[in-house]
Amino acid sequence: MTDASAPTRIAMLIYPGFTTLDLVGPQQVLSALPDTTVHLVAKTADPVTTDSGITIAPDRSFADCEPQYDLLFIPGGRGTEIMVRDDATLAFVRTIATNARYLTSVCTGSLILAAAGLLDGYRAASHWAFREFLAAYGAIPDDRRVVVDRDRMTGGGVTAGIDFALQLAAVLTDEKFARTLQLVLEYDPAPPFDCGTPERADKATLDAAIARLEAGVGAMRRVAGERVAMH
Repeated sequence: MTDASAPTRIAMLIYPGFTTLDLVGPQQVLSALPDTTVHLVAKTADPVTTDSGITIAPDRSFADCEPQYDLLFIPGGRGTEIMVRDDATLAFVRTIATNARYLTSVCTGSLILAAAGLLDGYRAASHWAFREFLAAYGAIPDDRRVVVDRDRMTGGGVTAGIDFALQLAAVLTDEKFARTLQLVLEYDPAPPFDCGTPERADKATLDAAIARLEAGVGAMRRVAGERVAMH
């Protein structure tokens, strides 16, 4: 158990090929919380390159991390298919989960939580194109933008990370603070096109999006198929 009066300690996992906005949106929100320490953690101390080509330096390697964190956060991205089979990463995630009060993710980060065995029987969100693969790891796919199931909180794809983080901020502090932070960040989405979900997109747009994502979906399909065959 953690000391409620102590600062909240958050570990945000980064790995090669994660999606930049999956991390940066939540990090912007969570780093603004009072009495909160946020560490970007990676397998090694080497800089990590995201799927958009930005390089980010971790604060801690797995070996240098604190023994306990109150909250674990995992972003998604193109590197997910590798991380769900990376023994060192999955072992680290399980270790941090032992004492964490909350296990969280955005986008396909939920697949990494699930691959570590931490979403068995839990409802979880993910990017719409990859959500179905959660079932291969024992999780229950949920199409909501933010899903809270007991001490697990998962967000949908990419931009859902800000919605997720503000809802998490309300849990870690209170709704008044989270509302104030939303205003400070001027988070007032007004997308130019009404096609942000498969249900609202026209067929041509949906087909183009699926084609753009197909390589990652195909890779994840193979990995999930291997997982099912093994069990």
